[in-house]
Amino acid sequence: MQERKVTITNRLGLHARAAAKLVRQAGQFKSTVELKREDTGQTADGKSILGVLLLAAAQGTRITIMTEGQDEERAAAVLLEMVEQKFGEEAPDGVF
Repeated sequence: MQERKVTITNRLGLHARAAAKLVRQAGQFKSTVELKREDTGQTADGKSILGVLLLAAAQGTRITIMTEGQDEERAAAVLLEMVEQKFGEEAPDGVF
């Protein structure tokens, strides 16, 4: 099992478009993907759009990305990078 801790830093948090990108990317891996809010302990299947949206992870929320399976390391690294890159939604100067 791989675990990566990350803070949601994009201005709109893990909103619908960002959640859809994350779920689409998670679905490319054979490993299971689970997300966990560090403040509440709430978990969600990273391949379920509804589950990810129900985390209601606003900007500043710390989450743990947990992956398990044959491609777990790659899955964790790719999903971590996606969150760190603000889901590709913000330019480096913070403007959309």
